[in-house]
Amino acid sequence: MSDTSTNPDITESSPGDATYRVTANELRQFVERIERLDSEKKDLAEQQKEVMAEAKSRGYDTKVLRKVIALRKRDKDDIAEEEAVLEMYKEALGM
Repeated sequence: MSDTSTNPDITESSPGDATYRVTANELRQFVERIERLDSEKKDLAEQQKEVMAEAKSRGYDTKVLRKVIALRKRDKDDIAEEEAVLEMYKEALGM
């Protein structure tokens, strides 16, 4: 067996002769940070779900609410252009 199998410090060389060191501790820290962030994302998604349920229970249309939220994220010029094209299409179809 090689020495690197029992040593937590592993040294590897890339094709460009740049040497970097990967330690088990550093790798573990990255993995744990990503896991924490994933957990936080799940918590936030659950909180958003609860807010939507509350809005629905108060009589708001959650489908429209989601559209309003999406529109607020977009540029006003893009929205205006899309609405103008939509109106043109509706007119062409006699709607």
